[in-house]
Order: sequence, then structure tokens, then C-alpha cells
Amino acid sequence: MGLKKIIFSATGGTEKVADILIKGLDESAEKIDLLDRNREFSKICLQKDDVCMLAVPSYGGRVPKEAAERIVRIKGNGAKAILLVVYGNREYDDTLLELKEVAKKSGFLPVVAVAAVAEHSIMHQFAKGRPDKQDREELLSYVQFIRERIENPKPFKVPGKKPYRAYGKIPLKPQIKRTCNHCGKCAKECPAGAISMGEYIKLDKNLCISCMRCVAVCPRHARKLSPVLLKLASHKLKKVCRKRKKNEIY
Repeated sequence: MGLKKIIFSATGGTEKVADILIKGLDESAEKIDLLDRNREFSKICLQKDDVCMLAVPSYGGRVPKEAAERIVRIKGNGAKAILLVVYGNREYDDTLLELKEVAKKSGFLPVVAVAAVAEHSIMHQFAKGRPDKQDREELLSYVQFIRERIENPKPFKVPGKKPYRAYGKIPLKPQIKRTCNHCGKCAKECPAGAISMGEYIKLDKNLCISCMRCVAVCPRHARKLSPVLLKLASHKLKKVCRKRKKNEIY
């Protein structure tokens, strides 16, 4: 079959889930990285017999705006799409519905959808260590159903409603520590282009989407969040994130 993995995974959680499913399908996958803000996605032209996995995290119950904008530029041309939304054990709200609509707008044919849990990208105590052994077993149990949907596509519904949730501004923005040596890796890899290099490294808080890509890629661990704000946010989410949520397939 040969999959194309079209993915936005700033800290690696979404990719871990995607790779479990891809391995279960016994396929290799060509990666199309939606984090790459410099790529000309409009030049990607798929074929009707292609099978793709569109994999994104849920940010505040929505598809990350940058991911949605880049998917829409791709010419789907009827390629079949496995939809994957990964979230940090709160809720994924309208994300699957939005991803399905974005895929259709780009010309993909959505055939199946999965919502899965991975360790929270900001508050790591929530869904810590996920996807774990139980998750892998659950996800691999979906493989046969996914294969059937690829071979015989059928209409299906996913949770969510319109109008979608408003994009909320997250107050958690990574700060620069003194250990920063101005290597520029964070600026190069920021999917939103929110970090600029000069005499000093600057973060445009209006552009920052709090994806934590800069934290994940910094070789000197020179990016951190405000401990006070992080504690407040953790307290706010504790009740809704405490109970383990299951993975789902539609």
C-alpha cells in the first residue's frame, strides 16, 4: 500500500501514536512534515490510489491553525485519508470534525478516524508515559478495521460541532534561560515562525502557539515555562485530566 504520513507533531506524542498504527498496518511511510513552515505544500500533488495518514494534536479542542492551513494547500485528488487526532487526556472537542472538514476541503477522502491519548505536551503529569502498553494493544486492535475501511470506504460521523471552539490564547510561553548559547535551533524549527534571531533571541508572543517545539529541540534545555503559571494551569486541568481516557475509532 505505501502510506504517506502527513503530520504535525511538535513534541513527538502525535508521531508515537501514528507510528504504532503504521507499524500495525505493516507499512513504511513517507513523512510530510507539517511543522516545516518553509515547505511549499501547494506543490504536493497526491493521486487517487494514495493512502495517507493525517495526524495532528488537539490544541484547545482544535486543529492547530498552522497545520490546517498547510493541509489545505496540499492537493488531495481523492487520496484516502486515515484521520488521527492525539490529545493530552483532557478532551479533543471539535478537533476530529475540523480535521475531517479540512481533509475534504483539500480533496482527500476520509475513510476512518482515530482519537488517541498521549502524554500532555505541557503538563507532563497528565497521561504520563502514554501511549503505553495498554494503548499499543488498543491501537493495534484497530488495524483490521482500518484496513477494511481503506478497501471499502463508507460514510462515517465523528464527534464535534459547528461553529468550532474559538482558538484560545494559551498564557504558557517558553522563557529563555541563561544557558542558551544562541545556536538558533529553536528559531529554525518553530512551526509558527515566532522566534527571531539577532543580538538577542526574541519570542513574538502573539505568534507563539505554545506547541513546545522549542523546548523539545533545544540541545541545552534552555527553554522553560513559568513554574507559577504552570502550577496554576495544572490545578485548573487536574479534575478533567485525572481519569484515564480511552482511545476511540470511528
